[in-house]
Amino acid sequence: MGDSRTDSLLEWHAKALELFGERVHAVREDQWGAPTPCTEWNVRDLVNHVTGEQLWIPPLLTEGRTVEDVGDALSGDLLGEDPVDAWDRAAAAARAAFVAPGALDRTVKLSYGPALGSAYCSELTADCVVHTWDLSRGIGADDRLPDDLVEFTIKEVMPYADGLAAGGLFAPPVEVPPGADAQTRLLGMVGRAR
Repeated sequence: MGDSRTDSLLEWHAKALELFGERVHAVREDQWGAPTPCTEWNVRDLVNHVTGEQLWIPPLLTEGRTVEDVGDALSGDLLGEDPVDAWDRAAAAARAAFVAPGALDRTVKLSYGPALGSAYCSELTADCVVHTWDLSRGIGADDRLPDDLVEFTIKEVMPYADGLAAGGLFAPPVEVPPGADAQTRLLGMVGRAR
């Protein structure tokens, strides 16, 4: 029997993957080139990015490899002819890696240094939640995110929110009105405006 924090983290991770996956499955053939709130990425680029993040998990977490070991094997187009299938396979592999016994207690060698598997899982869960909003906007789907995932992501992002824009991964924070709901506050933190 796992502890409740571990179980909750794995549930949030599964829910974030499922949510993003629902949006991937909703992409129409004529939408892969559509713009997203990530100004550098169209829908296909965004899905490729999140798929790539999932593909990194097994070599880093399960195999104990480093970013240098993997090199550029996970660069470029990872979606091929069937982006939906590519996402489904990557998400399943990521999920299997994180639910493996002891996975969240392992040390993972990330580009910025060593981290616990649980911290890696939290970071990727939050990233998947934010990118679900991006993808929803890109394809014109409902962009409301589940409240529990929004709260989880705020707690994950808050400690390093000020440095996100400096790292080039997110736009500078956007000021939100006083009394804004949790999702609006989260979007402001990661440089998205409604």
